[in-house]
Amino acid sequence: MFSYRHAFHAGNHADVLKHITLLATMRHLMQKEAGITLIDTHAGAGLYRLDGDYSQKGAEAEDGLFKLLAAAEKLDALPEPVQDYLEQIASFNPNGQAKIYPGSPFLMHKLMRHESRDRLRLFELHPTDSKSLMSNIAQLEAGRTITVSREDGFEALKKLLPPPPSATGSKRAMVLIDPSYEIKSDYVKVANVIQEYLKRFSTGTYLVWYPIIPRPEAHELPRRLRTLANQSQKPWLNATLAIGRGPGDEGGLTASGMFVINPPFTLKDQVRKALDLVGPALARGNGKEWKVEGSN
Repeated sequence: MFSYRHAFHAGNHADVLKHITLLATMRHLMQKEAGITLIDTHAGAGLYRLDGDYSQKGAEAEDGLFKLLAAAEKLDALPEPVQDYLEQIASFNPNGQAKIYPGSPFLMHKLMRHESRDRLRLFELHPTDSKSLMSNIAQLEAGRTITVSREDGFEALKKLLPPPPSATGSKRAMVLIDPSYEIKSDYVKVANVIQEYLKRFSTGTYLVWYPIIPRPEAHELPRRLRTLANQSQKPWLNATLAIGRGPGDEGGLTASGMFVINPPFTLKDQVRKALDLVGPALARGNGKEWKVEGSN
């Protein structure tokens, strides 16, 4: 159960897709003045070293962030979501070298607004990663604006949604759900959580990352999420990125998706523009494909 460590995968193609989508979603949500509750159900360690033993073992950032950085150097202008993503990465690496990779908790924290009293709630069950997360977040000295809990993020949502009203009385929340899916039951749990919270708190923005692998549960999940969104008459977006098989590939993850329920109306166009650059930059062989679908 605790075999998965995101440190082995930090900065890979899946992180590029996930974090570009996350940042673009947040940028739009932050245009409203009212505070928002941000939730990461599977937060990981929060920060990762790209020159450490974990990331070096698989060197997955080589086919993700580093390829994108190399492509970006040759261009005069970048799509706004890609520019934003790379600037956020750079802010954690003041020496100009990409040695530190910020996970979702730190990217979300960067965009939080003190004046709006945004709140960040982080959950991680892995004993080592939860300890690292607590230590990394403590360095921010963010006080009560961020809480870290070692508990099941799926279960924790029951205490948080619907969220407490902001100072203006509005209830706003964004939830990122990105388990490892190493346990087959995670696919069912994700679908069940979305089904429950579309009833409990239908106006929340829900972002679900999922792997695209030859497993029935993996193929069924985005179809199930689309059905749930349509039944609830909520807009949705599904962005997928497959980089294809590389030479000597030993069967690692080559494709993933981001499914967003109640996405900002700007997100579809922004992610499509981002993938027009990211897709070719990261592509490496047979099976490469990238697309963005949506309900509107």
